[in-house]
This record gives sequence, structure tokens and C-alpha cells, in this order.
Amino acid sequence: MFSTTWCGYCRRLKSQLSAQGIGFTEINIEEVEGTAELVASLNGGNQTVPTVIFPDGSTATNPSLAEVQARVAA
Repeated sequence: MFSTTWCGYCRRLKSQLSAQGIGFTEINIEEVEGTAELVASLNGGNQTVPTVIFPDGSTATNPSLAEVQARVAA
């Protein structure tokens, strides 16, 4: 999951994923070189977080817990 420290949506999703036992790797786009550009390329030029890349390579921007659960289970 691509995030920032100040993003409330990121904090909420991380909390929900942790509560459900769904593992994730967090990458702060303000600290890891090149990731802000990657996130922008996935979101029409916008550095919108949280952006999640799933194991199958698909992505979602600001997904709900239910969406993450469904896509991880697929």
C-alpha cells in the first residue's frame, strides 16, 4: 500500500487491514524515491493515496476494506 503519514484514509485502511489480519507492506511516497511518480502514473497524474497494488498486479485507489478483502480472496 502506498501512503503518506498525514493521510487519514491511509490510517483508516491500515487499521482495518490490521484488525482483519490482512498483511500489507506500506510504502510512504514522500520517503521512497520514485514512488510518488509511480502512484501518479496509476492515478491519472494524481498522487492519490492510499493506492494498493494487489498480488495479481491490479491496483485500487482508496479502496474499502470490503474491496480489499474480495480482491485478496480472488
